[in-house]
Amino acid sequence: MRSQASIKGHPIHPMLIVYPFAFLTGAFGFSLAAVASRNRELRTVANYLIPTGVTAGLLAAVPGIIDYLSVVPPKSSGKERATKHALLNTSALGLFTASWLLGRAGTRRTLPILLQGLGSAAMSVAGYMGGTLVYRNQIGVDHRYAGAGKWQEETREHPESRALTSAAASLGVNQMKLVHAGGERIAVGRTEDGYAAFQDRCTHKGGPLSDGALICGTVQCPWHGSQFDVYTGEVKCGPAEQNIATYPIEDAHRIERAP
Repeated sequence: MRSQASIKGHPIHPMLIVYPFAFLTGAFGFSLAAVASRNRELRTVANYLIPTGVTAGLLAAVPGIIDYLSVVPPKSSGKERATKHALLNTSALGLFTASWLLGRAGTRRTLPILLQGLGSAAMSVAGYMGGTLVYRNQIGVDHRYAGAGKWQEETREHPESRALTSAAASLGVNQMKLVHAGGERIAVGRTEDGYAAFQDRCTHKGGPLSDGALICGTVQCPWHGSQFDVYTGEVKCGPAEQNIATYPIEDAHRIERAP
């Protein structure tokens, strides 16, 4: 799932976020200034900024949803963080929309401004989580090391239809690819000693091992640096404590978990 982030993901998403954040927090600032100065023109500016910011937020959500569904690893800390990030941003848009509607209905400015303040706070927390997704979980980041090759991914509805060896045939030494097979996410790699197949999910926080580094028969998770032997699944370096599953890549008819 590594440069899955750069190929299937949308690095434009973080760029679009700045517009709704600027418009909506700006609207909150103008609303406060309007109350303090009793200047109707400042309130008018805020009333224009809110629908513009909400519209920009909805546009920014499109690549965000695509990333959430196709790039963020399932059953991982990144998925949990991305879910909270999405809920907070959605709540912020709802709060600003409600404040705008109440303002148009002639509601006293106290409640709309309170809603805008809550929306700004929600966006700030969501922004922090978004930064963590990029820098810690490396969502949307292409960090391939030299010689790792381009990101490769393959989906098989029936894993027994082809051998995992065929999936690895195009790989160079220390290169990996992600194979979706029979509901499993399997990382297939090639080492100096041959091919290896192992579960893609790191047992620490669910990071995508196929997005990490493969060196001398050891795969390193890109999120927190846990290392595993790709043939035995044994933990070679923490923080992970549980071994990963490995698969008999020579089997041409079925994929079975190795003992």
